[in-house]
Amino acid sequence: MADADTPPSATVYVRNLDERIKIPALIEALHGIFDEFGEIVDIIAKRSNKRKGQAFIVYATAEAAQEAIDELQGFELFGKQIGLEFARTRSDATVEKEDGEEGLEAHKKHRLAEKERKKALEAAELARAPKRPADTEELPDRPSKTAKPTAANAVIPDEYLPPAKTLFLQELPEDYGHAALEIVFKRFPGFREIRLVPTRKTIAFVEYEDEAAAITAKEAVTGMAMGGQPIKVSYQRQR
Repeated sequence: MADADTPPSATVYVRNLDERIKIPALIEALHGIFDEFGEIVDIIAKRSNKRKGQAFIVYATAEAAQEAIDELQGFELFGKQIGLEFARTRSDATVEKEDGEEGLEAHKKHRLAEKERKKALEAAELARAPKRPADTEELPDRPSKTAKPTAANAVIPDEYLPPAKTLFLQELPEDYGHAALEIVFKRFPGFREIRLVPTRKTIAFVEYEDEAAAITAKEAVTGMAMGGQPIKVSYQRQR
C-alpha cells in the first residue's frame, strides 16, 4: 500500500533505481512496466546527482497511480527492488490539467520561491557555523584571536539572499539611465518602479508588486549583458 502520510495523487514517486542506466533506456523500461495500469501523461527522470536513482510516473488519474503502487511495490528492475509511493507534490502536467495555464504559472513561481528560500536558509546556516582549523592536532593550544561567527554578524552572500519584492542591480553601465532600465524591467508583470542612486551610477533598485513577480524578473535577467558586460542581479537585503 502507499504511504499513509502522503495523500493520494496522480503521480508515483519511484526510488532505488539503478543509477547506471541511461535516462532514455530507463524511461522506456518504466513505460513498459507502468503502462498497463492506466494512461501515462509523463515520466520524469533526470541525471543530476540529487535526482539519480529516482523517477516520477505521472498518470491521468490518482486511481491508476494507486493501482500501480499496490501492484508494483518491490518489483525488481535492473536487479534492484524499486520502492513506490505517492509524490508529495503535484507534477506540472497534473497542475496544468486541473488548474489551467494560470495555475501552472503560479505553481512554478511557488516552487521557485521555495527553492530560493531553501538556498538562503542553507547559506545562513553555513555562515553561522564556526570554522574549524584544517588540522587541529598540529595546532598548539592558544586562545582564539577572533570571535566565533554568530547569527547577528553572519553575512549571507548576495546570491543566497531570500526572495524579496525588490531587486538589487549591480555593475550597471554608467550610461544606462532610468529610461533604459525601465525598458528592460517594465516588461515583466507586477513592475512598480526603478530607483536610482545618484551618487552611484552602477547600481539601482527595481521594485515589483510581490516576491513572485520579482522572482520571475530575476530569473529572466540574471546574466544579462548591458553595454557589453553582464550585470549582477540579487534580491534586496532585508534589514
